[in-house]
Amino acid sequence: MQMLLDFFVVPLSYPFMQRAVVIAILIGAVCAVLSCYLVLRGWSLMGDAISHAVLPGIVIAFVLGLPLSVGAFAAGLSCAVLTGYLKENSRVKEDTVMGIVFSGMFGLGLVLMTKIETDQHLNHILFGNMLGVTWRDAIETGLIAGGTLLVVLAKRRDLLLYCFDPQHARAIGLPVRVIHYGLLVLLALTIVAALKAVGVILVVAMLVTPGATAYLLTDRFERMLAIATAVAVGSSVLGTLISFHIDGATGPCIVLIQAALFLTAFLFAPQSGLLRRKHITP
Repeated sequence: MQMLLDFFVVPLSYPFMQRAVVIAILIGAVCAVLSCYLVLRGWSLMGDAISHAVLPGIVIAFVLGLPLSVGAFAAGLSCAVLTGYLKENSRVKEDTVMGIVFSGMFGLGLVLMTKIETDQHLNHILFGNMLGVTWRDAIETGLIAGGTLLVVLAKRRDLLLYCFDPQHARAIGLPVRVIHYGLLVLLALTIVAALKAVGVILVVAMLVTPGATAYLLTDRFERMLAIATAVAVGSSVLGTLISFHIDGATGPCIVLIQAALFLTAFLFAPQSGLLRRKHITP
């Protein structure tokens, strides 16, 4: 019992761990909610594309003396808009366009990183630095994550109908194009919120795994949101604490726990993909 108590108490006696747990909860919550919509819409690769595309925006923002979050958001949104434009004006499929755009922007970011002297360590941008965040970072993340959550929850029914059936959403008068790009903006904001903590690479897993895990465990969307949030927040806190005890990288620990939970759900859930095909209902 004492060992279990020490597992939680000892890490939280350090201020940097307190900040890490707070930001882990914030990021876990917003990523979980958004991941449910991305999984239903089939936009997992879009999260990958935008997260990689923010790299050149970060470098350019540093050169111009702007907040890095501004550059990251601008680059991520540019990637989403460019992907939509190319898809609508060419015969190339959306997943192919996303792969070309995000790899091109990621390559541009790497070239800029090597040619421009910055005080930003490449590993921190790629993989995050959860234990190095400040209270200012936590407040910034909280504002972005909180605003994103409020918008998603306020418009959850419109977003859900769009993810299920865009044609039906258009037929009943919903502004499908506005919802489409609004969801992309929310995705870009979420990636910016998670950037300093888990980096541009690991945020992809946090935007996909919780929703995919919840998808295997329920056929009701409201329950899917609740399960995804529990999975994301629980694994984020547990991964942060485990990383302290094993002296390991925090972001990868969180992602590994989420992957383990997904695998467990897939193998042992009564209604998992092993037994029958599932369909989520509103």
